[in-house]
Amino acid sequence: MVDRSKSRRYQKHILLPQIGPEGQRKLSQSSVVVIGCGGLGCTLALYLVRSGVARIVLVDRDCVELDNLHRQVLFTEKDVRLGLPKAIAAAKHLQEANSEVEIIPMVEDVTVDNIEDIIKGVDLVLDGTDNFETRFLINDACYKHQIPWVYAGVVSTSGMVMPILPGKTPCFRCFLPQPPAPGDVPTCESVGVWGPAVGVISSFQVSEALKILLGRSSEVLMGIANFDIWSGEWEVFSLLRNPECPTCGQKNYEFLQKGMLRMTSLCGQEAIQVSPVQKASLDLSSLAEQLRPQGKVVFNKYVVKLEVPPYEFYVFRDGRTIIKGTSEEPKARQLLARYIGL
Repeated sequence: MVDRSKSRRYQKHILLPQIGPEGQRKLSQSSVVVIGCGGLGCTLALYLVRSGVARIVLVDRDCVELDNLHRQVLFTEKDVRLGLPKAIAAAKHLQEANSEVEIIPMVEDVTVDNIEDIIKGVDLVLDGTDNFETRFLINDACYKHQIPWVYAGVVSTSGMVMPILPGKTPCFRCFLPQPPAPGDVPTCESVGVWGPAVGVISSFQVSEALKILLGRSSEVLMGIANFDIWSGEWEVFSLLRNPECPTCGQKNYEFLQKGMLRMTSLCGQEAIQVSPVQKASLDLSSLAEQLRPQGKVVFNKYVVKLEVPPYEFYVFRDGRTIIKGTSEEPKARQLLARYIGL
């Protein structure tokens, strides 16, 4: 039974036949990892905490910036002035909303080296990331350890949500077999993002997550939901498991073995070279057009150069990218996801 001292806080949940006292008890014994504390992650964490999920781990590599505030609902101008890491700022505000919940902030870059430790022993993982490298890692790690996770992504005015239940639903690689090439997927930096779209998508995502924690997996979305919040259009697509899928079909967790990107510090320079494990063959002219809204672009048949002071990006036809202006791998990963779209 739910503790009487706590029942008033969750009374409106307990009244729901979908939850009741037993469901609230399950939430009070559950643990969740939220990877990414941006627009999606803020709303995910907010509802998990207010719903009484017992233990929530918040993982993010970045700090709060002014252009986050229009959609990342946990943060304030004071967080920007203090230069706080997102995970720390989020945990502080969330703890004030519910002191009964254990909130663990981790200021870390999620990589091959740490993802399995981060998700160890949890009941669910939620995707609040902005890049495909981390999503492929999450997919491999969660399937290997049989942990449900919920993918979501938002850009411009639309987004999508896909719950992934190992052994029951298709996995992320059934949906997207290979990582996209640089520039194939628009980013918030290139096309913007509509704040209410982030709220709608993340609310749907956390609703699916709570169903899983409540043990109501039969009522979880079996497919991919796509929403355009501006036009009001939405659609649910069915998806079949691919028996040849490297992850859920063959159980070959290649991203856990070698990752998606190789990072190399360039000797004598403040620069990082990022090489995709799988070679690409880019249309540099098309890539140059996609990057123009973000800064000064110069290109030829060999390379596209993007200048976003104090950084410079050189993207080659095979997908290899040199980022000048940093010698730190986590920063290079962040910049690559933000401007190039990996």
